[in-house]
Amino acid sequence: MRKLRDFSLVHFSVDHPRWVVAVTLLVTLLALSAFPKVRTDTNPKNMLPADSAVRVSNDAVEKTFGLYEDMIVVGIKNEAGVLNKTTLEKIKRINDGILKVPGVAARDVAGFSTIDNVTVDKGTLQVGPLMPEAPGDTRALEGLSKQLFENPMFVGRIISGDGKTAAIYVPLEKGANGKSIADKIREIVKTEGGPENYYVAGDPVARDTFGAEMFKLMAIFAPMAGLLMFAARYLMFGDLFLSAALMMDAMIATIWSMGLLIALGYPIHIMSSMAPVFLMAIATDSIHIFNEFYFRYREEKDKKTAIIKTMEAVGRPVRYTALATAAGFSVLLFMDIVPVKIFGGLVAFGTVLLRVLSFSFIPAMFTFVGEKSIEKASRGEDAQSSRISQFLAHLARLGAHKPQVVVLIGLALFVVAVYGTTRIKVNNNMVEWFTKSSEVRTADRVMNEALGGTSLGYLVVGSTGDEDEFIKSPQALRYIEGLQRSLEKLPTVGKTTSVVDYVKRIGRVLHKDDPAYDKVPESKELAGQYLFLFAMSAKPSDLDNVVDPYFKKANIWIQLKTWDAGAMHGVIEAAQNYQRDNPFPVEIKPAGIAYFNLVWNNAVLWDMIKGFLLALVVIFAILSVNFRSVKWAMVGYIPLLFTVILIYGAVGFAGKDFDMPISVLSCLSLGMAVDFAIHFINRFRLRLAEGRGAAAPESIEEALVWTAARPGKGVLRNAILFAAAFSVMLFAPLTPYITVGAFIVCMMLLSAVFCIIYIPALIVLFRKQLFAA
Repeated sequence: MRKLRDFSLVHFSVDHPRWVVAVTLLVTLLALSAFPKVRTDTNPKNMLPADSAVRVSNDAVEKTFGLYEDMIVVGIKNEAGVLNKTTLEKIKRINDGILKVPGVAARDVAGFSTIDNVTVDKGTLQVGPLMPEAPGDTRALEGLSKQLFENPMFVGRIISGDGKTAAIYVPLEKGANGKSIADKIREIVKTEGGPENYYVAGDPVARDTFGAEMFKLMAIFAPMAGLLMFAARYLMFGDLFLSAALMMDAMIATIWSMGLLIALGYPIHIMSSMAPVFLMAIATDSIHIFNEFYFRYREEKDKKTAIIKTMEAVGRPVRYTALATAAGFSVLLFMDIVPVKIFGGLVAFGTVLLRVLSFSFIPAMFTFVGEKSIEKASRGEDAQSSRISQFLAHLARLGAHKPQVVVLIGLALFVVAVYGTTRIKVNNNMVEWFTKSSEVRTADRVMNEALGGTSLGYLVVGSTGDEDEFIKSPQALRYIEGLQRSLEKLPTVGKTTSVVDYVKRIGRVLHKDDPAYDKVPESKELAGQYLFLFAMSAKPSDLDNVVDPYFKKANIWIQLKTWDAGAMHGVIEAAQNYQRDNPFPVEIKPAGIAYFNLVWNNAVLWDMIKGFLLALVVIFAILSVNFRSVKWAMVGYIPLLFTVILIYGAVGFAGKDFDMPISVLSCLSLGMAVDFAIHFINRFRLRLAEGRGAAAPESIEEALVWTAARPGKGVLRNAILFAAAFSVMLFAPLTPYITVGAFIVCMMLLSAVFCIIYIPALIVLFRKQLFAA
């Protein structure tokens, strides 16, 4: 037991470096063996647990009304109009080609040549394809145009009001890959050419294209971040071997973590795809070991002694920074969003691995470096001559000599930033996760401008009474019609469709297309007859999609012109207002992908608030334990909180929406940036303790300047390397990566600077309270 208690991982690693390196590489190869099994998941439904209320209710609605989970919208636009023989022939060929694509629910594709059209022939109701073949002459073209524009169910759905855009709605079989099908559709339309422009839009296109891009970025950005950090470290120390050792430390922890995740059967989500870059960046905390090692070597002139003394000096802050970072990520395990939980556990585990490697692999690698290389690298680590050290010392003097001015300026900026945070809006719009010029976003924008909208939500209107076939009653049909007209007044609602539209259309065509009969029937029996006649001839899905088999519930389709969560919120609010102003024995429940996005969006908001508050408590507790003082914890805490609020305030003023990745960062930013405060304060207090027995002990101000010039150099290097790792994300084609990259770069650099300025200012300002003993 005593031997175990006296065991030192650092000493063991220095004494047996080859064993440590060999075991490390063996475990790395084992982790790599899991990588071929990797799979991705960007389905928004899986953001929440399978038993969440919204998923259960949405699944029930899809089952009741025979709805498809995913729908692609194909747009064909001709500035001269689509109602000409050539364009219509292309639309027919495209439609026929789509029907053959594997994964497409061909029976329910809705376009000119497949959508059901209600007509009357010799007094008999006929339901058949609107355009079985492309019109061959002017008369046929005029007939098609009349059928299109006189049917409100077609206008805004398969034909734009100006006649320049046509649409084909392509439902997907369960489990089909939206990007794969979208790519096949693009191949089909590419063969047509001509003056027409073709667009492929819809949630599955955005979702699965994002997943494919995410997979590529994960494979590209982690190595890029590693190479950039390697180059930066080489410029800092000038030692190729040690620079490679630190990069290996980061890559090994990343491979172990990702390998375990894949081996356990977890898919890669948007957040976990960023984990390699996070781990690469977190690994930069080891720079404090390198930074101190070169200083120690100049003093000791013995490699092994320098390694041991380095780890003794920085061991405690390195352990606590790891604990703080891991705790910040572990907070995510208490969130409701599934990918966020996985991401939190993944990076927390990786952070612990990094610290284990810091006390084993890195000391072992130090032993392989030649004395001449260390001597050469250590020449630039003189705090008296180094320009960077002198710059940091100047910043510390500013805080130490003018603490009141520094703190007052900070307080003023803090107040302004707090106001900026009140302007923050959380919005998860997956289409806007692509850049403005991207194919996905362009298609969505064009289709939303021309037609009813690519985002689909539902409102299920159900009876609260016992009346049989309630939906067939004129009162229920008129109530639904009134609700539709109310919803269509919203600027984000492009079109609504319900059983009422079918009933009215059937009534009109049965009366020789007389507009006077384009209304709800006067009796329940007549409405029932209309629907019975329609059901006898139409595809089952036509009626199944808008009414349940017992006519107790009706489903209103709502096409929205944006994927913003606020659009569905507006629909629900408008429905509630209509229900309040028009009391009727019904209940109205929202459903569909647009509703799911709203619930998911709200979950992200509350997770952000919950996670941020929890992180505040956890990080403060860790600081208090580390410093063994609440007062010293406050000194380290205030600059950290100031930095976070300042950046969030700037985001609020800039009008940038918070999406899921940046919302998650609200929890993580505290855990990542607290490292600087832990290192600075621990080394400052250690410096004071070491100088107490001296004949002429340093003053507090002198100790602060020394801390900024020597350990502070490690803080700045850590921040630069961290920022360098995330700077690769600024060049991503996906906006969440760009946002996260910009946020982290600003966070790390500002945190380091504020740490050097504000911690000295606070220590001097409250020296009586801090040094009361």
